[in-house]
Amino acid sequence: MRLAIEINGVLRDTISKFKQLYEKYLIDLNNLDSENQIYNLDSEGNLQKETETLPFKYEIKNEVTSLELLNHFSFPSKDDLYSFMYEEYTMELFGHAQSTEMNTFLVLNEFYYKNRENYNILIVSDEIGKSKPSSLFFLSKFGCLIEEVFFYSQSTKNLLWDKIDILLTANPDLLLNKPNGKVLIKFKTDYNKHVNSEFEIESISDLEEALDKIQNVYNF
Repeated sequence: MRLAIEINGVLRDTISKFKQLYEKYLIDLNNLDSENQIYNLDSEGNLQKETETLPFKYEIKNEVTSLELLNHFSFPSKDDLYSFMYEEYTMELFGHAQSTEMNTFLVLNEFYYKNRENYNILIVSDEIGKSKPSSLFFLSKFGCLIEEVFFYSQSTKNLLWDKIDILLTANPDLLLNKPNGKVLIKFKTDYNKHVNSEFEIESISDLEEALDKIQNVYNF
């Protein structure tokens, strides 16, 4: 039985790190008023007030309840969001984020040792460009012992499903669009509350219990 465990939202608290970096680099340093009053002398030497439009104002719109980050964080364009994530602060975001729980990888490694004879366990993640080595650094930093890591993108997502039978994920898109014959376990987060799943957990320590329930339902 092939079991995949996703990085984002399950092992890595990517959203909290994104918010931290956004506040540090975009709000704290660039949070200027959208307009600034400046004064110049006219041709007759009189002081005239003018309005100067300053750069784009970055702000957090609301709490993150989806993975559509543009709905929650202001950026001039989608390209600017991608540049922030995958060019400017890629290692800080994907390499130096914290794990979702204090003991995530301790529990994960114990689970691996106990269940590697029963499951072919792999780590999977939706990554782009430099986020791949950054995510490998993240796994290395926390001492992940699982041998196989598979990175996929929107264009190669079908290859992911070909490699697995059971997926533990927090991604609403994957939860809502699973192929027939695959089993999903939802890792509960603030951004997937609207998605119902047959099997749900709140902690990586609950994974073994969820797998026992799956075995009883599907007789894997």
